[in-house]
Amino acid sequence: MTIDITLTVNGTARTVRVETRRLLADVLRHDFALSGVHVGCAHGACGCCTVHVDGAPRLACLTFAVQCDGKAIHTVESLGGVDATHPLQQAFSIEHGLQCGYCTPGFLMTLAPFVDAMVAERRVPEDAEIREAMSGNICRCTGYHGIVAAVRRAVTEQIETGSAQP
Repeated sequence: MTIDITLTVNGTARTVRVETRRLLADVLRHDFALSGVHVGCAHGACGCCTVHVDGAPRLACLTFAVQCDGKAIHTVESLGGVDATHPLQQAFSIEHGLQCGYCTPGFLMTLAPFVDAMVAERRVPEDAEIREAMSGNICRCTGYHGIVAAVRRAVTEQIETGSAQP
């Protein structure tokens, strides 16, 4: 069975015909060419496919596209806005928070709201808090030290400069 659904993806409303069993990750990658949505395990264990659905992180490999009809979806491609880079993306680069990069979009989409919340509280989180925030994501290349340092840097620099992501 197929159905027409409308998703607002990264700010643009788009209608697509999908089978009711089709996964959101497949629609985003194959129909909308958003290659930042990675499917690492297809079981919800690695976090590589994390996107935001109506502002909340969600695993696109476990979400049927039809469940998102009428909802706002944000992928890593929208992080930081058009032609901008979120401070967490900059910090990942500086702190070597990535190696092969396959898991990076999922980490960014999981941790960006955490970073924004810490900046709003004007509080640099402890390493244990950062590790808890990213506990649903797996990286097979790093020891996570660079990722923790990147989160700490992104929060610290935004607090020190008084800047915050919109």
